[in-house]
Amino acid sequence: MNTIGVVGLGTMGAGIVEVFARNGLDVVAVEIGEAALERGRGILTGSTDRAVARGKLAPADRDALLGRVRFEVGTDALRDADLVIEAVPERLDLKRSVFAELDRVCKPSAVLATNTSSLPVTEIAVGTVRPDRVIGMHFFNPAPVMKLVEVVRTVVTADDVVADVAALCTRLGKRGVVIGDRAGFIANALLFGYLNHAVTLYGNGYVSRADLDTAMRVGCGLPMGPLALLDLIGLDVAAEILDTMYRRGGRDRRHAPAPLITQLVTAGFLGRKSGRGFYTYEQPGSAKVRADDAGPDPDGDAAAVRTIGVVGAGAPAAGLVEAFATAGFAVVAVAGHDAGDADRAEPPTSLPAEGPVADGPAADGRGRVTVASGLDRLAEVDLVVEAVDGDLAAKKALLAELDAVCGPGTVLVTTVSSLPVLEIAMATRRPADVAGLHLTGPELAELVHTIRTSPGTRATVRAVLRRLGRTVVSSPDRAGLVVRALLFPYLNDAVRMLEAGYSTAADIDAAMTLGCGYPAGPFEMLDAIGPDTVLATLRALYRESREPGLAPAPLLERMVVAGRGFRTVN
Repeated sequence: MNTIGVVGLGTMGAGIVEVFARNGLDVVAVEIGEAALERGRGILTGSTDRAVARGKLAPADRDALLGRVRFEVGTDALRDADLVIEAVPERLDLKRSVFAELDRVCKPSAVLATNTSSLPVTEIAVGTVRPDRVIGMHFFNPAPVMKLVEVVRTVVTADDVVADVAALCTRLGKRGVVIGDRAGFIANALLFGYLNHAVTLYGNGYVSRADLDTAMRVGCGLPMGPLALLDLIGLDVAAEILDTMYRRGGRDRRHAPAPLITQLVTAGFLGRKSGRGFYTYEQPGSAKVRADDAGPDPDGDAAAVRTIGVVGAGAPAAGLVEAFATAGFAVVAVAGHDAGDADRAEPPTSLPAEGPVADGPAADGRGRVTVASGLDRLAEVDLVVEAVDGDLAAKKALLAELDAVCGPGTVLVTTVSSLPVLEIAMATRRPADVAGLHLTGPELAELVHTIRTSPGTRATVRAVLRRLGRTVVSSPDRAGLVVRALLFPYLNDAVRMLEAGYSTAADIDAAMTLGCGYPAGPFEMLDAIGPDTVLATLRALYRESREPGLAPAPLLERMVVAGRGFRTVN
C-alpha cells in the first residue's frame, strides 16, 4: 500500500492525511467541493505549522510532508489508490453512498476502509461488490498523536486484508487492535457506557457536577471528568453514538442515551462547540469555563476542631493518626474497643501502649499524639474517626459506644467502602452528627452524608479533610459512593467483553490507554484494586438498583473463586 486516499477532510480526516504523509506515503485528499477542500487544507497546514512551532517537526520535514499530499475535488482522483479511508460524518446512509461511489471508481484490488467509531462496518461493506476488501480503521482524535487504531473485520473481510492493514498500522507507528464488528468496538463500547452512567448519576441528583468530575480525575487519575469530556466530544455526537450502540448492541438500557443528554441536545446545548453543555464556556469553541459557572457550596458552617480521636488498629488507622497530627491536630489514638477483637490489637503505629508520644522530627507531628487504651479517653475530643476493619454489626456497636462516651456536639465519622452509613448512624442518638469517609488514593476523600447528616457536620468534616491536603467530594449514602459506582461497572463491562471472546485483556487495556488516554487499562486496574473488592461492590450496586447491567460478570465471579488476576488471561 503506497498510495492512500482519504475522503472527508474535517478534523479527523485531515489528521489521518497527516499520519500517512508523515510516514512517507503519498496521499490523495478528497472533498466534495472547493470550499471544503480549502478548509481541509487549512486544518492540515495549521496542524503541521503548530508542530514546527513546538519543535516536534522540522520545517524541511513539514514541507516534505505537505509535498506528499495532493488535494482533489471528487472521488475520480482515487482510481489508482491502494487504500481509501472514508472519514465523512457518522451517518450510515452517507457512508454507504460514499462506499458505493468508491466501489465504482477504485481499482478492484483497492482496500476500502471506514473510520466509523460506532456504525456497523458490515452494513457499509454490503453496499459494495467487494465486501471482502472492506474493513474498519478507527483512528482516535487527534490522529497524529493517538497511538491506537481499531482494525475492524467483518465476517467476510479477507484474512490478507486484515493482515495488510494491521501491518500498515505498525508502519505508521500505531498499535493496531484487530476486533470483530460489534457496536462501539472496544473503546467506545466501554467509554460511552461509563459516560452515560455518569450523566444518569448527575441527572438523578446523586452527585454534583463538580464533585463528579473531580472524583474521577483525582480519584482515578483520568485526564478529564466524564461531564467535561462529554462537552469536549459534543453532546450531539455522544447521543448519536449511544443510540447506535443501544439499537445495534442488544438494546442494553445502560446505552440508551440518558434523558439529560437528550434534553441538552434538544435545547442546543452541545458542549464546547456551542458554548454551553454541562458547563458554560466563555465563548463557543473555548475550553475555558466561565468564572460565574461554579455552583454554591452546599455545606453549612464548620465547627472548630482541635482534637481528633482515631479508633482502630493497622495501617489505615496509623495513616489517619499520622495525617491528622502532621496537619496540626492533637490526636488521641485508641487501638481497640470493647466490642469484638480490636481491643486485643497492637497500637496503630510504632507508639507506646499508652500515654504521650515523644517528639520526633518537626514535620511528623508525633508530639501531638496520645495513645489511649480505652474509649473513655475520647470524652473531650471534637471529632472521632473509627477506622476499624469490621462488618456492619461491629461498626454499629462501636458507634453506639462512641455515642455514649463522647460529649454533645462531637462529630462521629465512620470509614466505609460499601456499608450503609445511615444504618450505622441510626445506632446512635445523634445521626445528625454522623458522616462517612472513604479515602481513594493519596489525594481524594469521599465525604459520605446521609439524609440525617446536618449541613454543619458536612462542613466540619470537609474542613478537617481539606487541612490534610485532600480534595473532598460529597457523596450520598449509596453503594459504591462516587468513584466505585462509576469505575466498577466500567470494569465489569470490560470483563464481559473478555468473557464473550471479543478481544484479549491486553488489547482491551491497550484500547483504553492508547485510545482514551487512561493511565491504566481496565484489567490492570482490576488486578490492582483486587477482583474480590470489585465483585463485592458490584453485588452491592446490583442489590440496590436491580439493574441487569450491574450484575457481576460470571467470569469475574469465577476468577475470584479461583484466586486469579486478569493480566495473564487472553
